[in-house]
Amino acid sequence: MSLVLLDKSDGVATITLNNPGERNTLTAPMVAEIIAAMDDIEADESMGAVVVTGAAPAFCAGANLGNLAEATGDSLKNIYAGFLRIAYSPLPTLAAVNGAAVGAGMNLALGCDVRVAARRAKFDTRFLQIGIHPGGGHTWMLRRIAGPQAAMATVIFGEILDGAEAERIGLAWKCVDDDQLVTYVHDMAARAASRPRELLKVTKRTIQDMALVTEHPAAVERELDPQVWSTRQPWFAEMLAALQAKITKK
Repeated sequence: MSLVLLDKSDGVATITLNNPGERNTLTAPMVAEIIAAMDDIEADESMGAVVVTGAAPAFCAGANLGNLAEATGDSLKNIYAGFLRIAYSPLPTLAAVNGAAVGAGMNLALGCDVRVAARRAKFDTRFLQIGIHPGGGHTWMLRRIAGPQAAMATVIFGEILDGAEAERIGLAWKCVDDDQLVTYVHDMAARAASRPRELLKVTKRTIQDMALVTEHPAAVERELDPQVWSTRQPWFAEMLAALQAKITKK
């Protein structure tokens, strides 16, 4: 049985963690399949966006507890490699959080560019509750996405968030009904995938770099070269002509 399923349609690659009997816990074999799937996706020029989800009922219940009991720095990094491979992808990534996202499984969701949550979703950091320090950049990602108070409330005080609460604090972009999650996320990803692939990648890098820019004039300068570059690309002339034709018909 494949531990990771890969589906491609409408320019969207969907990765589904596929070990529901163990709530899609991250193991070395699953991590290897995640990495292989991402290598496949990024080599496929027809793919413009990535969706990550889990086979019901869980999104990902984190690292295997048996593995944690014998953890070393190297073994932990091997588990991190799965969600970091997705986090560091140049393509836009979406997490469709359909159930429990726990510990390292929450890291998998945090590592995506956007999270959309089903109402039944559960965001549970869990680290301190089992007596282990957070890892994999968990506190850094969570603090940057949802702020210091949310990081303290969830990591230190053990607050568990459903989809609606995750949306309220900005951890999730949107909370949707459970039966609408797959369609909503696919449609959202397909909109991104309909744009020129290189433009997506360059723009994603710009947004990421803005974390280090503190003043508006510097932001203007950071965007200038890639904006000029985009106007020299063949797709720009095509898309501009299509827009002008549409305006003329009105």
